[in-house]
Amino acid sequence: MSTHELYTIPAELSTWDVEMTGSSRFTWEYDDGRDRMLALYQKGKDKQWDSVKRIDWDLEVDPYNVLGIPDNTIAIYGTPLWERMGEKQRQDVRLHGAAWQFSQFLHGEQGAMICSARIVESVPDLDSKFYAATQTMDEARHAETYARFLKEKVGLAYPINEHLKALLDSTLNDSRWDMPYLGMQVLIEGLALAAFGVMRDITTKPLPKQILAYVMQDEARHVAFGRMALRDYYKNLSEAERREREDFVIEGCYLMRDRLRGRETWEALDLSRQEVDEAMRCVDESDYLKLFRSLLFSRIVPCVKDIGLWSPRLQQAYADMGVLDMAGQSLEALMRQDEEIADKLDAERFAQEETERHEEVAATIALAAD
Repeated sequence: MSTHELYTIPAELSTWDVEMTGSSRFTWEYDDGRDRMLALYQKGKDKQWDSVKRIDWDLEVDPYNVLGIPDNTIAIYGTPLWERMGEKQRQDVRLHGAAWQFSQFLHGEQGAMICSARIVESVPDLDSKFYAATQTMDEARHAETYARFLKEKVGLAYPINEHLKALLDSTLNDSRWDMPYLGMQVLIEGLALAAFGVMRDITTKPLPKQILAYVMQDEARHVAFGRMALRDYYKNLSEAERREREDFVIEGCYLMRDRLRGRETWEALDLSRQEVDEAMRCVDESDYLKLFRSLLFSRIVPCVKDIGLWSPRLQQAYADMGVLDMAGQSLEALMRQDEEIADKLDAERFAQEETERHEEVAATIALAAD
């Protein structure tokens, strides 16, 4: 089945061509490079995994309850609009919400794959090229995983959201080699990592929990890569150059915030224009979604501060968004947690499989003895 048959609204084109500018940079310096970057590169090699083998695709998923979370997380829950709906329409709300969220994860991962390949091409340091090459493979695996999940388990997909598309466009159109880092590693990956984390922690369903945990284990390294490269480079920027990057961050954060509203999901349902507007008011006023949106900046804000973009003007923008307090988050602690959760999930899964295998062998032996 073609992916285009899954889209609830038509994708504009089968491909999206982005005109990219800038130079491809070779380096003839093959020394060992920076110890921390090479250690990250080694970890990137060691942590490669196969989604076909590591994820248990035999697990069932209810497309009308993908994450197994209560309905009070839905923006319109308990409102007159929700009460007017029949059970079939409520099921569609659950299905479309999950399909839209995972579709944006999928499109973001393809964007990350292209941006990391762009970094290989344009970054001047060989150790950064080495690591970005491992990240390109990671992102390909993530896109493969989310595409399979949508196709086999959800059965519905959405085209790329206009706000995510706009940020990818501006990231890839910029000729400066550091902008794919800033747009992708810090903003898009940072927000995705936080979204994955919230969903990983609240889902009661084993298959999405596996996918989110394993993808996050990779993504934590990717954000660390962006921090490491940009922190070194941004120390030497002029005030004007730093201001240009801060403008990009502010605009990008507003795009990411607006992306989370998901108006197209309500427009795809059998709702009137007035009901769509009513749903969007609920989205904007929902206490749960306000908290969710705030948590999504838990990785971005401290990372932006860490790389040296922290003028009063940028801090005021974060204060206006209501996320300035996130600057106190420890990225190292969050990354350790991401690693530990994925490793613990592996240990529990494979220990259970080993127990089941021993029980099967024992039952076979007992049967033979009888």
